[in-house]
Amino acid sequence: MRSRQKNLKSTSRAVISSCAGILAIFLLAGVSAAQQANPHQLLTHAIEAQQHGDFNSAIRDYRQVLAMRPGMVEARINLGAALAHEGQYDAAIEMYRSALPMIAEKNPVLLNMGLAYYKKGDLKDARERFEAVHQNQPQDVRTAILLGDTDVKMGKAVEAVSVLEPLEANNSQNLDFEYVFGSALINAGRRHDGAARLEKVAASGKMADAYMLAGEALLKANDFEPALRDLESALRLNPKLPRIYTLVGNARDKTGNIRDAEAAFREAVKVDQNDFDANLYLGAILYKNRHLDEAKPYLEHALQLNPSSSMARYEFAMWKSTAGQYDAAIQDLEKVIKEDPTWLEPHVQLATLYYKVHRPSDGARERQVVDRLNAEQQQRGPNK
Repeated sequence: MRSRQKNLKSTSRAVISSCAGILAIFLLAGVSAAQQANPHQLLTHAIEAQQHGDFNSAIRDYRQVLAMRPGMVEARINLGAALAHEGQYDAAIEMYRSALPMIAEKNPVLLNMGLAYYKKGDLKDARERFEAVHQNQPQDVRTAILLGDTDVKMGKAVEAVSVLEPLEANNSQNLDFEYVFGSALINAGRRHDGAARLEKVAASGKMADAYMLAGEALLKANDFEPALRDLESALRLNPKLPRIYTLVGNARDKTGNIRDAEAAFREAVKVDQNDFDANLYLGAILYKNRHLDEAKPYLEHALQLNPSSSMARYEFAMWKSTAGQYDAAIQDLEKVIKEDPTWLEPHVQLATLYYKVHRPSDGARERQVVDRLNAEQQQRGPNK
């Protein structure tokens, strides 16, 4: 994503100009007076400093230029870019805003203003500027990428798709475009379409995060083998990606490789001991292998991390049942079926436990629920 981040975060650059020589040190006072009388020369110094990465000097000189010539629009725009580079986004935005009434072609300044809002995390105001530029230049791919990316981050994936889809025919080889478009498609519910674009990006640029996003989308679409291939590729390229071990473990588990799934989940909890999914899935695997003592802390911690998780409560109830804590298991399972009355497995387990604690009428009632749910499932069919 280095290329993508560079494109999304780039700012406008001034054209390099030549700079007048510095006079001898004993004439310093005379030089200062000459500069004050010649704002154009000072502007040249500021531009040169900015081009050489000396942003603090450039900011100082631009401010001096504007003190002498408040209407010098080039100094305002360049000062905005220098301030944004130094993370002074509010000051940069104010400088861009002050320059807008002075210029006829507003799109470049609006775009820079949008980037400043984007970098400070104000997506709403960033989107407003990107949208304004996009309306004026609907074929400009850089603006479309920025607008689409902002829409995805704001949960407006459908809007992002509508912006980007008409441009794909002419930009399908642009990796930044395909990355954002693929992300938008996934978030809009078109997981396979989005994953295909991200896989292309990942293969072209060996981008681990693109492989991970594609694999996660396919995992959610229950397309487990391709998901595993993408996620394993992401892991090989960058094992430090957030949540990569958890996702790989999940894909390995779904494809039947329980041993390697356990190893991935163990790595995940080493990286982040408060990873809910890693604790839950590792505890569940250990429980199924009857490593009860080792399973307990992971299942217990998962439920502490997310007390509202029915799955965590169910898995811990299964552990309690196997450990002989029948009454505690029953209490947990009763909570689970109250939250999700159509989930079959908790009813099955609850019926068995009622009989074990000599509550046959409750057990019989649960058996009736199990029979009804089974019949409804058969009527719907396996794919419904």
